[in-house]
Amino acid sequence: MATTASTPEPAAPHGLAGPYHSVPARDNALHLGVWVFLGSETLLFAALFALYAGYRAGYGADFHTAAHHNEMWIGSLNTLVLIVSSFFVAWAVHLVRTGRPRPAVWSLAATILLGLTFLGLKTLEYTHHFAEGIKPGAAYANEALPGPGPRMFFTLYYAMTGLHALHVIAGLIVIACMLIGVRRLRINAARPTLLEIGGLYWHLVDIVWIFLWPLLYLT
Repeated sequence: MATTASTPEPAAPHGLAGPYHSVPARDNALHLGVWVFLGSETLLFAALFALYAGYRAGYGADFHTAAHHNEMWIGSLNTLVLIVSSFFVAWAVHLVRTGRPRPAVWSLAATILLGLTFLGLKTLEYTHHFAEGIKPGAAYANEALPGPGPRMFFTLYYAMTGLHALHVIAGLIVIACMLIGVRRLRINAARPTLLEIGGLYWHLVDIVWIFLWPLLYLT
């Protein structure tokens, strides 16, 4: 019996693998994937914001007093640090798109330095709080701000800023990988997508802090 020869699948363009048949299709899938991921991260922090709002409704005066016990200069400086770092990420994307990898590397290095500065300042504030007995949960032992209200505020403070700090660390790892990719020209004007989606993650980290800052320092 004669067999019918099957038509071979068309070969994917050079450098592509998996289900993608074109570079734009792959890039669109990557962008969609990162937006879905960022949406899930947003829901995670939204749940914490909702929890904060619920407890603030019950301990409004205590939350106000506790928030003003935080070190305003650290919270405000860290806000500025992250905003500037987002500029450097966006500038790096622009430089790569226009075929200037060397200054893009320096721009990403500045982002990493600013991210480390943020973590250093946050660690300094944590150290000051711990020295005053301001700790999360049952470990809370600050006599100047007694009662369940301040204890709950600082428990949420550590949960929200601690989770955010973990995201900053993850973002720094992502930016470091992007820096290596740009330096080795694996990320370039023809292939900027990885840097674009890495930059989106870093912008999310910054946006979350912009919401945390007024809740925890200005409320």
